[in-house]
Amino acid sequence: MLFASSGPLAKTVMATGWSPMAVTSARIALAAVLLAPVVVVLRPQALRFRRADLWPLVSYGLLGVAGVQLFFFLAVARIPVGVAMVLVNLAPALVALWVRVVRRTRLPGLVWLGIGLAVAGLALVAEFGRGARIDLLGLACGLAAAICSAGYFLLGERGASRHDTFGLTAAGLVIGAVVVSAVTPPWTLPAGLLDAPVELGGLRIPVWLALLVLALAGTVLPYLAGLRALRTLPPASASVLALVEPLVAAVLAWLLLGQALGLTQVAGAVILLTGAVLVQLVGPKPLPDGPDPAQDRFARSGTRAC
Repeated sequence: MLFASSGPLAKTVMATGWSPMAVTSARIALAAVLLAPVVVVLRPQALRFRRADLWPLVSYGLLGVAGVQLFFFLAVARIPVGVAMVLVNLAPALVALWVRVVRRTRLPGLVWLGIGLAVAGLALVAEFGRGARIDLLGLACGLAAAICSAGYFLLGERGASRHDTFGLTAAGLVIGAVVVSAVTPPWTLPAGLLDAPVELGGLRIPVWLALLVLALAGTVLPYLAGLRALRTLPPASASVLALVEPLVAAVLAWLLLGQALGLTQVAGAVILLTGAVLVQLVGPKPLPDGPDPAQDRFARSGTRAC
C-alpha cells in the first residue's frame, strides 16, 4: 500500500514538468539521504557487512532499488503504462519458477493458479491492450523490470534473514542512488520547479514537499516493511501480495486525482485479490520433489532459507 502511494505522488510532480527519470532519481536519492544518516547515528552496527556480503548487497541495490525503477520508466516511455505494469508484475511467476527450478521445490498447483489469477486480474486493472502498440525495446525493458523485481524478492529474502532490516535498506538505497545519479545527474534536475504547486485531493503543496513524502512514505517505509515481511513470508507469497500495489494505486488515483475505476477494472481487482489470497493461503507450504531429508527440512521451514 505504501509503494502504491508513489504513483499518484509521482504523477502530480510530473505534471509540473518533471520527467519520470528525474522523479525517480530524486525519489531514491532523497530516500537514501533520509535513512542512511539515521542508521549511521542510531544503529551503526546494522551497517557492518562482511566481504562475502558485498556482492549480494550490491546486487540488491542494483536490481531491487535502481533496476526496477529505471527499466519500468524506460518501458513506460515506449509502451502504454498498462502493458508496462503487466510486464513488471510478471515477477511472481519468475519467483515461482526460480523456487521450482533452482531450489528444486515443487509448489502446490493452487499457487500457480493463484499467480495466474493475480496476473489476469492485473491485466484487467491496468487495461492491458487498450491502445497498445508493439515496441520490442519497450517490451524488453518491461521484462527487465520484472526480472529486477523478482531479484528484489529473492535477494531481499536472503538479506532479510542475515542482516538488520534498517542496515540493508539503507545500503541498498545508497547503492541505488549512486546508479540513478549516474543516469540522471543531480545538476540536470529541474530545481527551478521545486516550489511549483501540486494538488492532491484538494490540498495544494509545493513539489519539494511532495518529493519528500514520496521519498519517505513511498520509498523508505515500504522498503523497510518489505524486507521485514520477507523474514517470515516465502518470496512467492510476498511477490503475489505485492500485486495489490497497482490496485491500491488505482484507488488512490480515484480518491486523490479523481480518476474513477471502470467496471472491467473493478472485476479485475476482485480476480487479482482472489489470486493473491489463494497464494497466501497455500504458498508457505511448498512440496518437495522427493524423499530427500534436506528437501523435507526445507519444505517444513517454508522456503525461508536461500
